[in-house]
Amino acid sequence: METLEDRVLADPSAFRIMTGDRPTGPLHLGHYFGTLANRVRLQDAGVELFVLIADYQVLTDRDVADHLGEHVENLVADHLAAGVDPSRATIYRHSAVPALNQLMLPFLSLVSVAELQRNPTVKEEIAASGRATVSGLMFTYPVHQAADILFCKANLVPVGRDQLPHQEIARLVARRFNERYGPLFPVPDALLSSAPLLLGTDGRKMSKSRGNAIALSGTPDETARLIRRAVTDSDRHIAYDPDGRPEVSNLVLLAALCQGRDPHEVAAEIGDGGSAALKRVVTESVNEFLRPIRARRAELIDDRAHLRRVLEEGNARANAIADETLDEVRAAMGAL
Repeated sequence: METLEDRVLADPSAFRIMTGDRPTGPLHLGHYFGTLANRVRLQDAGVELFVLIADYQVLTDRDVADHLGEHVENLVADHLAAGVDPSRATIYRHSAVPALNQLMLPFLSLVSVAELQRNPTVKEEIAASGRATVSGLMFTYPVHQAADILFCKANLVPVGRDQLPHQEIARLVARRFNERYGPLFPVPDALLSSAPLLLGTDGRKMSKSRGNAIALSGTPDETARLIRRAVTDSDRHIAYDPDGRPEVSNLVLLAALCQGRDPHEVAAEIGDGGSAALKRVVTESVNEFLRPIRARRAELIDDRAHLRRVLEEGNARANAIADETLDEVRAAMGAL
């Protein structure tokens, strides 16, 4: 049976991908193996790639957007260093594309409050924020994301399973708009990531805010310090057993991903070396893997004018597409 992945690789030019990140800090290895590497792979296969720097969405779970300009440029540098090619991909900033955000208004009319309240991803994000109250931006975040996807008529969105409810809102908005006003938007498919989930060095979810993530922009010494503090267990024999020994297995997996090998083979080589040998292997593997990425990133950071030009060009292209889509939406709704 032909899968979505098979269809994409058979005819990559038939697909347009929208993906992106919030500029809240440096990207880390969890981002790289979870999303960045896949974006580069699909771009290189010939799929048209749109990368959103979601600066407005920084405010979904925080009161202010500190150091936003710097974070935006650094996020562009992370993408370029990882292999995203601005001559083939459109990298743009949320706040620089006003027509995209204007799509929120008609899209909100297509979704009920009850449907937003039931969204499990929003519930989890609200719980994780620790806030006593919920902003309207956080509550309507799935509709904002639908506008992000549909403004450029993306028909493919790479997501993890936890993001499927958001993706379903975008599909719902597209279907309801087409039914009510006539066919205009593709109903975007979710391309589920097959990347394994990497835990942070403390055994919890890898996160910028928890200080447990190995940043692409970090130094070899910073990486070594983080890995030295990583949680393991008392069993000296190293084995890859994600269910029984999640912390040890996470480190084994990290080394295996960086080496491009099977984690069982990596664990077998370390054998009875214990956590010290495991952490040494992981440190060497990560630093060697990140060496060319970090070198390229350092060059990019030294030329911030180039990073700004990449954004300006991406913003211009995204604006042209968003303006055209908004005109089509107004015409379909009889608003012109």
